[in-house]
Amino acid sequence: MRRLALVLSFGLSMAGGATALAETAPAQTTVPVAVETPVVIGQSYALPSSVMGQTREINVWLPPGYENSGQTYPVLYLLDGGQDQDFHHISGIEQLGTIVGTTRDVIVVGIASVDRRNELALPTENAELIARYPTQGQSERFRRFVSDEVMPFIEGRLRTNGETALMGESLAGLFVVETFLKEPQMFDAYVAVSPSLWWDGGRLARQSGAHLRDHSNDPRTLILTLGDEGEEMQAPMDVLIANLRDHALPGVKWDFTPRPTESHASIYHGAALDAFRRLYAVPAS
Repeated sequence: MRRLALVLSFGLSMAGGATALAETAPAQTTVPVAVETPVVIGQSYALPSSVMGQTREINVWLPPGYENSGQTYPVLYLLDGGQDQDFHHISGIEQLGTIVGTTRDVIVVGIASVDRRNELALPTENAELIARYPTQGQSERFRRFVSDEVMPFIEGRLRTNGETALMGESLAGLFVVETFLKEPQMFDAYVAVSPSLWWDGGRLARQSGAHLRDHSNDPRTLILTLGDEGEEMQAPMDVLIANLRDHALPGVKWDFTPRPTESHASIYHGAALDAFRRLYAVPAS
């Protein structure tokens, strides 16, 4: 009997302790349900193209406040401007500049590439390049697509002020240089980052003097830059620079900025940032 009483006493004691623990334990909290919404940085258009014979991706970033400002804006046309290419990168640079006030507000239009050597490279006579890239050499057609379809689409849909620029890197930089040399009236400013002037043995650079002599003296800006990328990239750039020194008319404002601490893979961000700050500097108050 005494043993039974001890057991009952212990059991009651444990029960009381459990009750005390239950009374002091924190109440369970309800985890809030997060509401998921997409992050929208721009608008993407599927533009039917009779020149290219297919629908093409065009991406647009608008400055903050565009909808209500009533203002007109410069337009930067970006090659390799697909959503999985350079559109987010370059529009992000402009977003930072306009938010912190280091650059003017600019519309960024990304023109996506599909077959880069077809669309961005001029025709080559090099048998090895032709065999490796059988669709190459249709840059003239792509230029007509930009001038005859993309630019009128943007100018008809958005509030633009007539100030235009073209930017590209690598093969897109080659396209920028070719457009500047052959159709200088298309844009007010050209930004060629690490242009692949080696294409076709550097023929475009060698012919640049003849193209420059055919230019009018209309004001144009050409920004060139190149990293530490070897003789194949540097040699044709040197030829282009020599021809610019000898044949560019006074209306052409051009410069070349070497970036020896950068490679072909790392040069674009800093070069694009500098180009934005130069082309779209905020006027001194």
